[in-house]
Amino acid sequence: MIPARFAPVLAALLTSGLMSCIVTCVATIKSLGLGAQTFGAWMAAWGFGWPIAFAVILVAGPLIRRLVARLTRQTA
Repeated sequence: MIPARFAPVLAALLTSGLMSCIVTCVATIKSLGLGAQTFGAWMAAWGFGWPIAFAVILVAGPLIRRLVARLTRQTA
């Protein structure tokens, strides 16, 4: 098991992986259509985009959580 202190990093890794996978799949299919080269192009785009998405989530995550806390109210 992974120690709980790594939970935010693990959440960022999993979220960025899933979202970048879906977005690059949709963009690749829209750009190339379904064909023999689609899967390879998708994997190349995902491999390029995932580290960028991960870094963005690591940096933006705390800012977004603070913004959400300001935009919502706690129920009593």
